[in-house]
Amino acid sequence: MKLVIVSGLSGSGKSSALRMLEDLGLFCTDNLPLPLLESFVAQMLRGNAPKQVAVGIDARSRVEDAVSLPERLETLRGNGIDAEIVFLEADDPVLLTRFSETRRKHPLTGSGQPLEEAIAAERKLLGPIAASAALHIDTSRTNIHQLRETMKRVVERTGGQMSLVFQSFGFKHGVPRDADYVFDLRCLPNPHWEPDLRELTGRDGPVQDYLARRDEVRQMERQLTGLLETWIPRYEAENRSYLTVALGCTGGRHRSVYLVERLRAHFADLRADVSARHRELL
Repeated sequence: MKLVIVSGLSGSGKSSALRMLEDLGLFCTDNLPLPLLESFVAQMLRGNAPKQVAVGIDARSRVEDAVSLPERLETLRGNGIDAEIVFLEADDPVLLTRFSETRRKHPLTGSGQPLEEAIAAERKLLGPIAASAALHIDTSRTNIHQLRETMKRVVERTGGQMSLVFQSFGFKHGVPRDADYVFDLRCLPNPHWEPDLRELTGRDGPVQDYLARRDEVRQMERQLTGLLETWIPRYEAENRSYLTVALGCTGGRHRSVYLVERLRAHFADLRADVSARHRELL
């Protein structure tokens, strides 16, 4: 059985992620008290057990329970359960905006604690869970469609197989916090300064032709490919479940998109479960 623990900061999209997993066929339950986790799994294993189960864990858990979760998961893995944590987070200003727009109440503001302090307290409370997460998802600039694609990635990953994603982004919109590798492509020729290419993206033929003709771009592609071919197996040998390689240019629409697609195509010929994500493209 595969067990996905969905946790994270209030307002980061945990409920949406759990609903998406349910739509993808998982048996889901929210806000399960952590001391009941083992008995819940045992119950799921009886009879016609679902092959994939997701459980939502949030800040309503006690501190001692949050600290104990990594040990609980190791026990479950020792019993043959493919268990992992998916942790969602977002920048504080984004969380503040989301709470103000929805007028939802933060679970830690019940004692009159200001929202900013409640968010900080929640980060600290969930620290042990975040530290043990196999996958971190920063939803600060993630739309609902991108989150759904990430949840599909969680569902489709099988035990022992590392999921590899290449992500493009624009530095002017911030560096993705959930990336394992970040490469800066701003030193490469920029199609933005070509009037005929400015409104296109790295997925379009004229932009691809422009970049493919540049020696610097070909050299960057060769060197990135060689580096990743060397080190990706090392991550896999350490039993990593997910690896995210982020490539950034200024706006995240031309150079980074082009090279992400090139790397995805190359590694998809070598291994399973390789995907691409373009943060700045809707």
